[in-house]
Amino acid sequence: MFQDFAAVLGALFWALSFFVFAGHGLAQNSASQNIDRAQLTRTQTGSPFAPEVTPNGVQGDEAAATPNDTDLGEQQILKRVEEYQPFTASVATPFYYTSNVALTNKGVHGDFLVAPAAGVYYQPRITRTLYAFIDVRQQFFYYNHYNSFDFGSFDAEAGLTYSLPQFHNLILRGEYDFNRLTSSDRILDEFYSNHSLIASAELPFHIGRAQQLSLGAGVNISVAADHESPRRNDYGVFLGYSVFLTRSLSLDSAGSQSNHSVFSYNVANAGGAIALSAKF
Repeated sequence: MFQDFAAVLGALFWALSFFVFAGHGLAQNSASQNIDRAQLTRTQTGSPFAPEVTPNGVQGDEAAATPNDTDLGEQQILKRVEEYQPFTASVATPFYYTSNVALTNKGVHGDFLVAPAAGVYYQPRITRTLYAFIDVRQQFFYYNHYNSFDFGSFDAEAGLTYSLPQFHNLILRGEYDFNRLTSSDRILDEFYSNHSLIASAELPFHIGRAQQLSLGAGVNISVAADHESPRRNDYGVFLGYSVFLTRSLSLDSAGSQSNHSVFSYNVANAGGAIALSAKF
């Protein structure tokens, strides 16, 4: 039975992204370019509703300070204990304008797109700071004018997330990811699939209660793919900034630099998302 149900409307996001790629398979035929573009698009937008683990784990009862503590003696007001719920089912509809549809440095065109998604997540807590995760999600990307770029992306993931509060809340993540790309919403019309091993480290710096600066690095190793020609290994570093304007309104930015001219481009995305999640 669902114990927690939440809806988020109009969550604003903004991103300015440059990507870091190095490896093999830089073929420039149209099929490879389409696969590259689809992979980069799904990566730069990210998941609109992935569950998050706080660096200090799940909080339980704690005493809240009151202005009258010194006058009335030591007072304790206990917050309600919330049982940890490892399952999350979510649907979301991100919508945004992108300044660079083809993710290229020549002939740049912008467009509006909608990217509906659905996912189911299982995130069991192993220790206070170690979590496993297994999830499946499907997302479709629909462009307003450039319909030939429409595609679908299916992901199945499994891995571990570990946080180290003693090292400035460093977050380590390792996972296996299977990704399958299809033409538009024709889920049987597959044009690429990839098996990869991913590892990342992120160091957050909190600025007050509403702002965060993040430094990170990651590696994405392709162990098998169909087709082989655009397959490659990715290595990257990033710098990100987030500000939470309200509980359901945030502003985000990220940046990195490419070491291959074919992947050196500028893109800005601005939009929002309607999301609905249930935890149980």
